[in-house]
Amino acid sequence: QTQFLGVLLAAASNFLISVSLNIQKCAHLRLARRTELKPYYMSKLWWCGTTLLALGEVGNFTAYGFAPIALVAPLGCVSVTGSAFISVLFLKKTMRTADILGGTLTVTGTFLLVTFTPNVPQQLTARQVQNYLVRWPFLVYSILEIIIFCILLYFYKRKAVKHIVVLLMMVALLASLTVIAVKAVASMVTVSAKGKMQLTYPVFYIMIVLMTTSCAFQVKFLNQAMHLYKATAVVPINFVFFTTNAIISGVIFYREFRSAALLSVFMFLFGCLLSFLGVFVIARSKKEEHLQIPFIDCGHIPGQKLTGKIQPDSHSSHYGTLNNEDNSVKSQS
Repeated sequence: QTQFLGVLLAAASNFLISVSLNIQKCAHLRLARRTELKPYYMSKLWWCGTTLLALGEVGNFTAYGFAPIALVAPLGCVSVTGSAFISVLFLKKTMRTADILGGTLTVTGTFLLVTFTPNVPQQLTARQVQNYLVRWPFLVYSILEIIIFCILLYFYKRKAVKHIVVLLMMVALLASLTVIAVKAVASMVTVSAKGKMQLTYPVFYIMIVLMTTSCAFQVKFLNQAMHLYKATAVVPINFVFFTTNAIISGVIFYREFRSAALLSVFMFLFGCLLSFLGVFVIARSKKEEHLQIPFIDCGHIPGQKLTGKIQPDSHSSHYGTLNNEDNSVKSQS
């Protein structure tokens, strides 16, 4: 019954997240059509989407206190399939046969994941969490995550690489730490509510700091991806990265598959494969749309001898308008 409650809570929360992401993307599109530039955080519609996103994340994180990470994380397929259908309403997209096929694959895969997920104890004490933190598999896993995240952050900051894979991989790496912290906090709170106080241990507050910090940076990078790319591309890729990293973190930190049978592990992995295949079917069915802006040939401008061609950057915040530098040059001329 406890795991069933976690499944229902996670499914409802992920559906709410898919709605919120499409609302945010709708807000970005509306702002892009305006002649007067306006920051996205000044939009009421964007704040509405952000509020729904926060509520969905809170519900999703709460589900980790009732069910294993390997059971809750794959339910992100609700966001994937939900986004494909909801984008028809919010973003005026066209529903395709590939969307239905991909949604069917993800739901089938998730059914296998839920069915063959191992049943492990969910209520952890502070001492158990402390023991998990100092185990060498988690220490090695943490070092590898830090190294990979620093490399991605270097390309993001120094090289200005804002590819969707770079952004969402950083989100997934942070999310793997978040689910570990959320599950630990939820478990300690549950045990404390039953009479065994766990809130006096320092590890409880360490996990709270880890949870809030990783969540804050997740929102930053995820919003950056939503601003630059389509929701139908961000949501599926984010699902694949997040699910993979969350399952790995659950296996390494909480040892969720230590007593699982070989058949259960095989069917679980097969469910992962079906879910990921469905996600990619949905993602590839959505073609990237570009504005039909003609090239500007500098060679045809009077007084110019340049033969190069200029194409405005569609991902820039000043797309189709003059930025401050251009305005000052225009006034001087």
